[in-house]
Amino acid sequence: MKNTALITGAAGGIGKEFAKIHASKGENIVAVDLNAEGLEKLQKELEKQFGIKVYTIVKNLTESTAAEEIYQEITNQNIQIDYLINNAGFGGIGKFHERPWEKDWAMIQVNVLALTALTRYFLPDFIARNSGKILNVSSTVSLVPGPLQAVYFASKAYVTSFSHSLYGELTDTNVTVTALLPGATRTNFGDTSGMNKTNIYKKPAKASDVAKDGYNAMMKGALQVIAGLPFAQRVEIALAPLMPKKVLINRIKREQMH
Repeated sequence: MKNTALITGAAGGIGKEFAKIHASKGENIVAVDLNAEGLEKLQKELEKQFGIKVYTIVKNLTESTAAEEIYQEITNQNIQIDYLINNAGFGGIGKFHERPWEKDWAMIQVNVLALTALTRYFLPDFIARNSGKILNVSSTVSLVPGPLQAVYFASKAYVTSFSHSLYGELTDTNVTVTALLPGATRTNFGDTSGMNKTNIYKKPAKASDVAKDGYNAMMKGALQVIAGLPFAQRVEIALAPLMPKKVLINRIKREQMH
C-alpha cells in the first residue's frame, strides 16, 4: 500500500524537494500551499514523471481555520495520511517594535499555530493505527536568540521544543516526530524575508540536500537532524550554549545586519 505524505508549503523550496523525494519512491502526496499555480505545476510534473497521485489543497495557513479545513477535506476524500511534513513557514527581519504587527502575527500563525493544529488533528489517527511519521521543519536558529528576527527565531524555538516533547510522549508507540534544523538554504525564503542580505546567508545550502537529510531522518524516526550547515557554523552552534548570553546575543545581532 502506498504511503501518502501531507506536505505544507509544497509548491516551492524545501517543500517541493520533499515532494520530489516522496514521489520518486512511488508514493502519493497531498500538497498544500497558497500558490495554486505552483501546486498545479507540481501535480502535473510528479504525476507524469512518477505515475503517482498528487492531491492538491490551496490554503492560506495564516487563517485560523486552515488546519481544520485541511483535515476535514482529507477525511471527506477518504485519504489516509501516513507522513505529516509541516514544512510551511516564513520569516522577516527588522526590529520587533518597528516591524508591521500583521506580518509577525501571520508568521506566528503559520510557523507555530498551523503546525501545532495540523499535528493535533492528525496525531490521534496515527496513534490509533500505531504508525505514522511527523517531520517538523524548524531551523538551527531555534537554538539561539535572534535580535532583529525576534519572532522568527522564537517561533522556530517553539517548533524544536514542541517536536522534542512529542518525541518523548510517543516513545511507547510506533509513531515518530522528527525536527529538521536547516541552516541558511537557497530558496525564495531568503529573498522574501530579506535574510539573503545578511552574513548568515553567505553560503546557503541546496534545498534538495536539506530535504534529503530531513526525509531520511524522518524515515529513521530520528529525534532531529541539523542540515545544510557549513563546518564553521556547526562549530558556532555547538559552542553557543557555552558562550555568555550577552556575548552570544551581540554576535548574532552583528550577523543579522546587512
